Amino acid sequence: MGDTYLDLVNRGPGAAIAARLGLPRPAPLHRYRPGSPLLVGPALVLGSGPDADAAARILSGPPRGVDGVPDGWGLDVHRHAVPDERYAAVLVVLTDVTHPDQLAAPVLEAASTLKRLRPGGRVVTVSRPALPDDAPALAAARQGVDGLLRSLAKELRGGATGNGIVLAEGVPVTAPSAVAALRFLLSARSAFVDGQLIDVDLDAGRLPDDWDRPLAGRVAVVTGAARGIGAVVADVLARDGATVVCVDVPAAGQALAAVANRVRGTALQLDVTAPDAGERLLEHATSRHGGLHVMVHNAGITRDKLLANMTADRWDAVLSVNLAAQLAINETLLTSGEFVDAPRIVAMASTSGIAGNRGQTNYAASKGGIIGAVRATAPLLLPFGGTANAVAPGFIETEMTARMPALTRQVARRLNSLQQGGQPVDVAEAVAFLASPAAGGIVGRTLRVCGQNLVGR
Repeated sequence: MGDTYLDLVNRGPGAAIAARLGLPRPAPLHRYRPGSPLLVGPALVLGSGPDADAAARILSGPPRGVDGVPDGWGLDVHRHAVPDERYAAVLVVLTDVTHPDQLAAPVLEAASTLKRLRPGGRVVTVSRPALPDDAPALAAARQGVDGLLRSLAKELRGGATGNGIVLAEGVPVTAPSAVAALRFLLSARSAFVDGQLIDVDLDAGRLPDDWDRPLAGRVAVVTGAARGIGAVVADVLARDGATVVCVDVPAAGQALAAVANRVRGTALQLDVTAPDAGERLLEHATSRHGGLHVMVHNAGITRDKLLANMTADRWDAVLSVNLAAQLAINETLLTSGEFVDAPRIVAMASTSGIAGNRGQTNYAASKGGIIGAVRATAPLLLPFGGTANAVAPGFIETEMTARMPALTRQVARRLNSLQQGGQPVDVAEAVAFLASPAAGGIVGRTLRVCGQNLVGR
């Protein structure tokens, strides 16, 4: 869906008028296209210690890695800020920080570059989590990184974003999921991910042979695939090399077939609330494609009403489709003995499930439930090298948001740090990242795709 205001204030007379009046001027976001470079311009890596050195080698090294460091990306990397240089990315490695006093030098050096950050630039921090048994100074320094990163992200302009990677104790910066998270956050795939901290819990996962096709050889099921975000998820998974089984209700059969044909996958007409839905999904994937590796739970409905006016049929329908169906399908997969090859479950949550939304108690309950479900399901998959995670979209330009009153829609677009709505592809890119073999160290987490419309806990 188009954003007329964004187009207007970035072109010709509209741009001049907006600048003169001091109106918000959201920058068009640079999104990923196959074959495009990871960064256009040099990267700056700040920080001291082995982790900062290893991160710099990952960014700058040759295609074949050495000494335990993964394959390099061949980028132009600086270790200290150069006056007047315009950086495409600034990586601040803070894993060795033990006291708040140690934040000043690397953070202020990064600050000296921000006014010259290129359009669509990236700032990424790498840190460790604050733990309950940490010494007070250590916990303060580590928790402080979260606050400074989210504040910094709110200050960036020109479509630039700020995000962080939080490495659990014992997880090196060279761990597959840490490397994959870094590449995702530096790339245009994360255009609408802003102010987020990706927790890497384990040194697990497997880096791809080809970063442009990280899902090659994997079979993925996407529910709700006939239209909207689900159809774009199918597109992106197929682009990244997956064979996709597109699932939707029989009433959407024609649109479903069109998506399946487009991605060169197969279509399965199925009501996900059917008692045998899990068995049918698994049978189709294994008989037609030889297995099932990725389960994307995207199917969902809304039946909005103020709670005072809520009816049982509205409540039950939303909880059944959005949550109970996922739990039942997951149970089938977990007990089948066939979902065991580094499996991935990626479920579609929502910021409504985190912060709530007026008139959506049923929907918010279902989406909050998804966040809890993936957190509890992920450990059950670890023995097979698998995990479960969720993506929580914010305001995304879809047919549903296009039906909002015009003024409400404009306000909703401007509430995040990027001052615009996301696109379905932004959600799909996050799903593809979490579905990748390299994401095996990210366990039971929820990644917000909201442009830093930070709400809730």
